[in-house]
Amino acid sequence: MTDTITRHLVPQANRTQHRSTLFGLHFPMQLEPTVFGMAARLAAEYKGGYWDFYALSNGGFYMAPRSTGTFSISSANGFEGQMSADALGVTACLYAYSSLSFVDSAFAETCANQYHLLREYMFEHPEVRGILAATD
Repeated sequence: MTDTITRHLVPQANRTQHRSTLFGLHFPMQLEPTVFGMAARLAAEYKGGYWDFYALSNGGFYMAPRSTGTFSISSANGFEGQMSADALGVTACLYAYSSLSFVDSAFAETCANQYHLLREYMFEHPEVRGILAATD
């Protein structure tokens, strides 16, 4: 039997410290722009905005656009459907972590680890079927 993985919104005052602890300078230089780019490729109507940061109880991290709307998703594997902003964030982070994990560096190992931690959480997400369809 496994424990449920929970998410916690990273408070505004802790955002910089949290991301620095996990990713260092790679966050603003590589991870954040990659996530934003993935979101724009997945959802044509995504035009930027504020993103919330989430810490997972298993040590994982993801970010999601702060929005109550849904996004029309079209992924490279042929998936088309609707997702909440939270599911778009999970999906964009999974793509980004995967993409950034193919370089021989400590940051690549961090991304690979974060990919697996977020994927564990994804299986408990209410939109798991759409996220899986968009990423597999």
